[in-house]
Amino acid sequence: MKLFKAALLAAALAMPMTPAISLAATPAGVLVVAQNIDDIVSIDPAEAYEFSSGEYVAQTYDRLVQYDAADTKTLAAGLAKEWTADDANKTITFTLRDGVKFTSGNPLRAEDVVYSFKRVIVLNKAPAFILTQLGWTPENFDSMVKADGNKVVIKYEGNFASAFVLNVLAARPGSVVDAATLQANEANGDMGNGWLKSNSAGTGPFVLKAFRPGEIINLAANPDYFNGAPAIKGVIIRHVAEAATQQLLLESGDVDMAKNLTSDQIATIAGKDTLVTETYPQAAVHFLSFNQKTESLTPPAVWDAARYLVNYKGMTDTFLKGQMQTHQAFWPSGFPGSLDETPYTYDPAKAKQILADAGIKTPIKVSLDVINSTPFTDMAQSLQASFAEAGINFDIVPGTGSQVITKYRARTHEAMLLYWGPDFMDPHSNAKAFAYNEDNSDGNYQSTTTWRNSWAVPEELNKETKAALAEPDQAKRSAMYVDLQKKVQEKSPIVVMFQAATQVARAKNVEGYVNGATSDFVYYRLVKKN
Repeated sequence: MKLFKAALLAAALAMPMTPAISLAATPAGVLVVAQNIDDIVSIDPAEAYEFSSGEYVAQTYDRLVQYDAADTKTLAAGLAKEWTADDANKTITFTLRDGVKFTSGNPLRAEDVVYSFKRVIVLNKAPAFILTQLGWTPENFDSMVKADGNKVVIKYEGNFASAFVLNVLAARPGSVVDAATLQANEANGDMGNGWLKSNSAGTGPFVLKAFRPGEIINLAANPDYFNGAPAIKGVIIRHVAEAATQQLLLESGDVDMAKNLTSDQIATIAGKDTLVTETYPQAAVHFLSFNQKTESLTPPAVWDAARYLVNYKGMTDTFLKGQMQTHQAFWPSGFPGSLDETPYTYDPAKAKQILADAGIKTPIKVSLDVINSTPFTDMAQSLQASFAEAGINFDIVPGTGSQVITKYRARTHEAMLLYWGPDFMDPHSNAKAFAYNEDNSDGNYQSTTTWRNSWAVPEELNKETKAALAEPDQAKRSAMYVDLQKKVQEKSPIVVMFQAATQVARAKNVEGYVNGATSDFVYYRLVKKN
């Protein structure tokens, strides 16, 4: 606690603020947040692919079109003030806003947009596939995306409509960076990737003052933000992994907001006069997956049995209450094309019969990787107990978020307890992740749950996923995604269990916090401290 307070004080003193600071209260005009941020692998928007890094990118960068803090459900103008789509020629022309500046002071140019997109393609980090699905490659990029004065003209290849393309460009790797600043800080041809791991180069409402992995994100307000300067001077996000410590800090006044509390803690805090709790529906789905490189996990009977070994109600009625709801399909409820049926319940006897009928010998010993924080460790322990009823014995392997995710991306796990949020607000985002994998080779890295679990998806599903993407009729398209989800729900080594809801506790004098359905829709720029 003493180390935490000392670090908080040091960070606060680095911010542009005037009042003296008491250790029993947060700095005036600065929002201090307690949050588990150890999942962050990178904060470069061309590489950032974790929930916490998504929140950071939303504060420091903008896109041509985006879902803004004022309305997180409507695609709106961002750095582009207008655009014209030519579906016949698969071209969209964007006209940039006038007078926008990066936090460096450099003016926004069409060339910055072109550089930003090309950088994602050339670096080819985890989220690059979001843009490459438009048919862009390092070889053809210069002919596909061009600057023309204050306009950006993009061409795309693929059997899909311009509305899909706009959703793609509103995703995280569509963030626009300051080309001049990154070129000045390039090292060994990395296009500024190393420098951006501890700096920001965007137009967003905040600028990064300091980032120390597993410790702190320190943001200062951008007074020249084109959509209006933030109401607060800055945001300090402290890494606090333990929920009990987050609650203690919030109740003592050392932080203004706590974002990883348990349902029991939320219930306790809800009765306090100085604190407020809010519940925000989320698009993230939580799943248990089996790596198909592990021989004992390849029989479909193991996948089938697993669906009856999750104590869904036992978890959502207790430690997950208010934080998750049972959901067993890959596209979240509340969005067009969702499958809301939940046909599976906890039934160990049925699971044992499925295994016996298939001739599966038990016990089966499996390592289960899990993020070492609530509620994931509680979920892992519940799964460990329930799966043991059928002779599947989990050896829980806890790790930091970045450790677990890095292992997952390398396909070196056996079983994995993790979550998935849409990369952009279109059902294809999750369909590609859960129902598509045409090339399962180790050298063909893909940012999908199917590839990461080494599942060679049946050709029928691959074809249907591509067909749904190309379908122009929205009603038919939604029906196709429902059918895809039914098939994956029935037969897949990825067991979707829950859809998340985020519960946030804050001081009563904090208003204006926006927490949309994904981490990319978390915004601090409207926050006020009264």
